[in-house]
Amino acid sequence: MGVLVGVDIGGTKTAVVLGRPRNDTLEIIDREVFLTEPGVLSWRHAVGRVIDTAHHLLRKHAAEGPVARIGISCGGPLDSAAGLIQSPPNLPGWSDVPITLELERALGSRAYLQNDANACALAEWRFGAGRGTRNMVFLTFGTGMGAGLIVDGKLYEGTNGLAGEVGHIRLSAEGPQGYGKNGSFEGYCSGGGIARLARSEAEKKLTAGQTVAFCPGREGLAGISAEAVGKAAEAGDPLALEIFAVSGRFLGRALALIIDLLNPQRIVIGSIYARCRRFIEPSMKEEIAREALAPAAHVCEVVPAVLGETIGDYACLAAALGAGAREREER
Repeated sequence: MGVLVGVDIGGTKTAVVLGRPRNDTLEIIDREVFLTEPGVLSWRHAVGRVIDTAHHLLRKHAAEGPVARIGISCGGPLDSAAGLIQSPPNLPGWSDVPITLELERALGSRAYLQNDANACALAEWRFGAGRGTRNMVFLTFGTGMGAGLIVDGKLYEGTNGLAGEVGHIRLSAEGPQGYGKNGSFEGYCSGGGIARLARSEAEKKLTAGQTVAFCPGREGLAGISAEAVGKAAEAGDPLALEIFAVSGRFLGRALALIIDLLNPQRIVIGSIYARCRRFIEPSMKEEIAREALAPAAHVCEVVPAVLGETIGDYACLAAALGAGAREREER
């Protein structure tokens, strides 16, 4: 097999990656990153930068062979079967961008598009914490909350590619907003959700005349971040620890639903969970034990993602290898 070209498109940065399968892992040959600048530069300019960067890397590593496949990872909404990016919130102006067609014409090989949660699920399943399973769920737990589903050894995308949008599930009548809905899974279990929950609790403390470790005063409320709450938790701050415990309880409640519905072998959780597991896990486990069917919970491991900061590179390359909607149609 020749080299794989991976493209990881984000609202801030885009990475172009060269890789090659090596036994049961991936070798990252090289990568380059540039600013995406949506809203400033057109999608055509950004795609042109992707193509120029890919050509540069391919010339640099010509001895590695021709392009075998191209994989693209991007936030949704998108149509993976048609290869279209359809106006993601972080990419204003990217409306029905025919990304696979553009890259196929320029690089002379088949291109495959996946939303970032699905691409990360494929990466962790093939090369990370989900290796060896046939039924696995990957949860992003980063800026937002989304899922990628591996069911019976295949990526499951649903009827029109919307399977795994778990962040939209409402877990309580009231609560921090995420995915446009109060009390949603994303509202409790995402960077933005934790920040909103922390802001609400900090405001109560400040109104009562108390101090808050991660907020110097009312003027600092707007700047509260999940990272700041995490640092306070590291230092043992009781309020920060309680915020993560609340997030863990609602994470456990959502995982119980996933366990009962899909009966997975493993649930792999990335980003904030991987970094703050010790603060989140105790209340999460209590809720799973209370809410999930015991035989299903017994066979399901909940583990942190292991690909860490490299997951974006692995994800776009895994999209080139994965069995997505477009590849199944071609078969």
